[in-house]
Amino acid sequence: MPAAAPGTDSHEPRATSQEPAPTRRSFLRCSVLAWTGFGTALIAMSHMALRFLFPRVLYEAPENFDALRKANYPELGKVYEDFKSSQGVWLVRLQENGQDRLVAVAAVCTHLGCTPDWLAAEQKFKCPCHGSGFQHDGTNVEGPAPRPLERYRISLAPGGSIIVDKSKRYRKELGQWNDRESYLLMSPET
Repeated sequence: MPAAAPGTDSHEPRATSQEPAPTRRSFLRCSVLAWTGFGTALIAMSHMALRFLFPRVLYEAPENFDALRKANYPELGKVYEDFKSSQGVWLVRLQENGQDRLVAVAAVCTHLGCTPDWLAAEQKFKCPCHGSGFQHDGTNVEGPAPRPLERYRISLAPGGSIIVDKSKRYRKELGQWNDRESYLLMSPET
């Protein structure tokens, strides 16, 4: 056996690095953290359950609206802006295909969706965003708009009031402007 170094006893165990024993304070700290995490998870799950019970609902205006009566639109060739701000619709009385018609034109530019303005002096709709221009019937005549303005379904209710239905759209390039529901005849016999 080799000789032990002077001043050391070969029979004594060497000192090893031992971790200190857990204290009451460290135990309480760990349990507070654990309960905090559990409580946070419980709150998050409760929030998700409540969101499931009360979903987000987007309330939109009805697609149909009452646009008064035929007598409210006496002038041929006139654009009525009564429902532009509230419904996004112009009512236009025009001569088309030899008939006196009332049409509901969508106040949405077909370029990027801006709201055009009616310029009475120039007799056209003009989009302030990119300069698209449309005739009073909705046909595009200038600017980047790729197609005419759309029209909405328009009908006469049994009581005599005009109903505009924005859920049904009519497009000129698809030949839909002559569909019977895309206009309302203004002659007295209908």
